[in-house]
Amino acid sequence: MRNRRLQILTYFVLGYMTLAFVWWSVLLWTKNQDAYRAKIELQQLGMAAEGAIASPMDFYTSERYQELKRAYRRQERMILGETIFLSISLLAGMYVIYLGYRREVKASRQQRNFLLSITHELKSPIAGIRLALETIAKRGDRLQVDKRQQLSERGIKEADRLNKLVEDLLLSARLENAYQFQQEPLDLTQMAKRIVGRMKQQRPDAQIQLNIAPDVPQIQGDRQALTSVLINLVENALKYSGGQPDVNVKLHTAANQEVVLEVEDHGIGISNLDKERIFEKFYRVGSEDTRRTKGTGLGLFIVKELVRAHQGHISVSDNQPQGTIFKVTLTALAA
Repeated sequence: MRNRRLQILTYFVLGYMTLAFVWWSVLLWTKNQDAYRAKIELQQLGMAAEGAIASPMDFYTSERYQELKRAYRRQERMILGETIFLSISLLAGMYVIYLGYRREVKASRQQRNFLLSITHELKSPIAGIRLALETIAKRGDRLQVDKRQQLSERGIKEADRLNKLVEDLLLSARLENAYQFQQEPLDLTQMAKRIVGRMKQQRPDAQIQLNIAPDVPQIQGDRQALTSVLINLVENALKYSGGQPDVNVKLHTAANQEVVLEVEDHGIGISNLDKERIFEKFYRVGSEDTRRTKGTGLGLFIVKELVRAHQGHISVSDNQPQGTIFKVTLTALAA
């Protein structure tokens, strides 16, 4: 409501300035015409008193009139030029203000969505850990071994989820403050096998396929950063796949000796409008009031920044017949 009132006030002030400027331009144009006519009458009287002209019509063929006329035309062009310049400047200013307002509204909406999502993402694992610990503390002696083990594993799982959230927040902050990467030769084949194997253990209900082409070359990169890239992409695919997730991870070499990592899902897909914004910080599809999937809008932002820091490229496209494909291209290490 406050933003709406500010918008109305801004448009009112700009409208008033526009009308005032139009009135000033019309008034200046009129005054210039009045001054021109007054100068003509004065010159006619002067030349008639001097005997330079025999009749009023002779004045309009005289050099003095031609000089007055040229001066008047210069004044007209000057007024017209200033009017056009100031009009363009005013319109440009109004457009800049409008863009600034739109950015503020967008940032405010994203901040609200982030606060709602981060509140939920923090409360959920904390509540899960607390529940598991309270159950063990109150009924530990009466719990069966398998039940106690199940509660312990649930608490560890929620603690890992909370830890990942904190790591994402810290990493997103470091990425904006000249984060230093530890570059080393990396074998993405082994990294992908390890990460996908771990993801399969965490999500036994999901179908996660790993297809690796032979002789994929090594790359130069940061192990922790690229691990985060693959984990975030696979988790994102699992999150938006619905029912029983079906995710395909591919690793191969392009014709130009670039290493290509693709993560495909068969989920709900991403609209063309959202494709342009999903890599923005805190951006999530829809509103936190209606969204059911977990997340803070940091995952894809982190992925984009990490890939860019490795001089790589990430793109998103539609999978057929349904779903999304994220494609990461990295430069292979020279043999």
